[in-house]
Amino acid sequence: MPKPYPSEFRDDVVRVARNREPGVTIEQIAKDFGVHPMTLQKWMRRADIDEGVKPGQTRTESAELREARKRIRLLEQENEVLRRVAAYLSQARLPGKGSTRS
Repeated sequence: MPKPYPSEFRDDVVRVARNREPGVTIEQIAKDFGVHPMTLQKWMRRADIDEGVKPGQTRTESAELREARKRIRLLEQENEVLRRVAAYLSQARLPGKGSTRS
């Protein structure tokens, strides 16, 4: 898998594409910077979402959601372990209270 482009580079290319002269195409700008035109279009869509121009999930929200899902998975696993321990202990034959006292 190719290395991702640095965010500064992506931001610069998007800025150049947005401020392009009339008659200059996205394809020409993408070629000048050595990226695929579809890649540049995706970067521009992502920038619009991040800036609130278009509706969608920003990069920050996406990262927060990923972390929250990871935390939920961990908590669900911990909860399952506790459920299994409780079931095991409830089935174990433990001496009754007071039976060992004199």
